[in-house]
Amino acid sequence: MAVYIAYYCPHEEDLVNKNEKECRAVLSRNIKRFRSRLGLSQLHLALELGISTTFLSDIETGKKWVSAQTLAHLAKALKIEIWELFKPEQNIRDDVSAAVARYLDDVDETFIKNIEDAVRPAIKRSLIKMRKYYNNKSKK
Repeated sequence: MAVYIAYYCPHEEDLVNKNEKECRAVLSRNIKRFRSRLGLSQLHLALELGISTTFLSDIETGKKWVSAQTLAHLAKALKIEIWELFKPEQNIRDDVSAAVARYLDDVDETFIKNIEDAVRPAIKRSLIKMRKYYNNKSKK
């Protein structure tokens, strides 16, 4: 990534500014994304962090930067590690897979078996309905 940016920014100062802007953009998107996942409003998160909603809004729009202490509080409030705030967003499937994997690590095998037993018939019914629908559609 830095090589790509350096190719377009031959001056070191431009490279640093470009990296900071990109870093702020990733941080902004991730704060919004993780806040939304937890169903937190800006007001609720700001109160938990002890900052104003205006300041949180400025962080989420990339207008303001945060201290290391605020980053630590943000990560704790969003129930993530600090480094996740700076991780570029991945494909939604990767995020879902990671979340399911973390959840399943905390679940015992009996619980998983019960879920599989409950879900399997519903999936089977859905597939049968889909098959009937497409068979009827192809006959017309």
